[in-house]
Amino acid sequence: MSECQSVMSPSSLRALIRDKSHCIENTSGLAAGYQQANVVILHKSLADDFEAFCHANPSPLPLLYRSQPGEWGCPPLAAEADIRVDCPQYCVFEDGLLVSRVSSLMPYTSQLLDMVSFYLGCSFSFERTLRDAGVPVRNVEQNCNVSMFRTSIRCRGPGQFQCPMVVTMRPVPKEQLDIVAQVTHLTPLAHGGPIHIGDPAVLGILNASKPEYGDPVTPGPGDVPVFWACGVTGVEAIRSCKPPLAFSHSPGCMFLTDQEDTFVSAPTPEPEQCPLTFSISQQPLHYSVTSKAAVQRIRDLEEIIGEDPGQRGIRALFIQDELLRSCLSLSHSSSVLITTGFPTHYMHDPPEETDGPPGAIAMAATLQALGKEVVIVTDHRALEMNCRIMEDAVKKGVIKTAVPLLSYQGNSPDSALNFLCHDGDPNKPRSLPTPKPLWINFHPAVFTFDHLVAIERSGRAADGNYYNMRGVNIKHLVDPIDDLFTTASHISGVNTTGIGDGGNELGMGKVKEAVREYMPNGSLIACDVAADFAITAGVSNWGGYGVACALYILSLCSVHQRYLHKGLGQPYPPAQDLKQAWAASLPSVAKEEEMLSILVQHGVRSGKTATLGMEVDGLTFHPTHSDVITRLRDSALQRK
Repeated sequence: MSECQSVMSPSSLRALIRDKSHCIENTSGLAAGYQQANVVILHKSLADDFEAFCHANPSPLPLLYRSQPGEWGCPPLAAEADIRVDCPQYCVFEDGLLVSRVSSLMPYTSQLLDMVSFYLGCSFSFERTLRDAGVPVRNVEQNCNVSMFRTSIRCRGPGQFQCPMVVTMRPVPKEQLDIVAQVTHLTPLAHGGPIHIGDPAVLGILNASKPEYGDPVTPGPGDVPVFWACGVTGVEAIRSCKPPLAFSHSPGCMFLTDQEDTFVSAPTPEPEQCPLTFSISQQPLHYSVTSKAAVQRIRDLEEIIGEDPGQRGIRALFIQDELLRSCLSLSHSSSVLITTGFPTHYMHDPPEETDGPPGAIAMAATLQALGKEVVIVTDHRALEMNCRIMEDAVKKGVIKTAVPLLSYQGNSPDSALNFLCHDGDPNKPRSLPTPKPLWINFHPAVFTFDHLVAIERSGRAADGNYYNMRGVNIKHLVDPIDDLFTTASHISGVNTTGIGDGGNELGMGKVKEAVREYMPNGSLIACDVAADFAITAGVSNWGGYGVACALYILSLCSVHQRYLHKGLGQPYPPAQDLKQAWAASLPSVAKEEEMLSILVQHGVRSGKTATLGMEVDGLTFHPTHSDVITRLRDSALQRK
């Protein structure tokens, strides 16, 4: 690309391309401020199916214009255009196979009379906007084509087109991820915002230095790989359909339109449409995206659950956005293991307390409503009692579907790895069948756990023992479920969350230094096992309720849902019946009062006082817990 070409108008550039005497290898960086288009040309008998395929996959295939059969021009996009000669290079396909690359389709004019041209948005269109925002565009800097990769993500939609999505990758400085997400989110006709930020392997890309299309692009120091849906998905659609004859632009050699980028001077988006990025994993590197409005609402939940009416000093352990990051990770998960159980009352039978199980079941109910697989792991000695509690919770309407209950006793050095991974191999995939509600003897190997959550679960201290808040060692009552969390920390793709209100709970090792400094008996009782996310709450149950409410907020966030579903499928909002089912899964005063009553009926006592009554951690259900539940629910449902 010459300096002169970089400032030429689209019509002038099309004239150069038609002339074929000027070497334009790709159109990246050309016609800045104007839309570029991918091109797919199919027989008219396939046109309706392909248009439906585009509408089912709007991010990779944003449809700008569909021509009539034999129409060379595209009046809404460009004046005096001729699709037969206006791309620098074309691909010719026969029976789905690429047979040649040509600079002109003029020799195919007779066949093109019965063919329809589709013009699809292109990410080259937003590159000028990125540069204007101060974001380096590495492929333009390096004067090469953008990298394009075939992914393992399957496009949606019935019919003859069944293919994987293709993505472009641009390395972006870490500190500019938010502005990149915000700028490109405003470009739905140029593929919109990123569909993945982080490790290419998450998309099934095994070697980021060897793109299937385009050129390798060298990242700068501190760059993060950012992926956008790509119109070359249309090429994969041709390959999958295997039509006798079809054409496309050659990847990177776009059609230049006369349409100005309407988003170049777009205003700052409203909070509901303003994306923010958050790291949710380092191994593999994975960022999630949600709206500024959703972030604020979840931070409001975090403030509510962090209230400390028991005056434990829990705010000393607080880390902002742990609730948000945990729930973003949970939103990306498919199968979640929850563990709870703190046998603080070692002199009673049962020794469990009323904090933990209600929050665990509240999280499970919402995760189930969102289509996640969920199991609960508890101590073997308490398994039968917890089975009865679960049965009662279903009968009383606290949760719609029983959650499978497991125990873990760690009988060998490899027990945790075998529990979490098929044949103890963390790299070996396995299927995820729908579990049957069998509790005792239910085998964990039917699950692929990608997130573990501990809520008010006894946590192992630095000396290997387990302590209640009074400093009493209760190790004889606790199974080594901590081993699952320490093992998970070495398995790529598995995240962990700990929810606690004192610092001696599993997962709170992330804040153990603060526990030792600020909590009573902290130097003795502090849990030494860290989770990726440590959610602190005035009462641990509140943390579970907060997770359920935050997941609901994310489920209704169009920015997050688009990112979660890779821009595939019909745009949000969700169907009304789904929204109602999600809302019905949230904790309510009636359900949580019923749940506490069930625990009391099974002899489970309040943690702080050992009272066998309607209280948790010495705080009565009315008015303390009921007030927190009401405010969390109202915040999630946006009630004033």
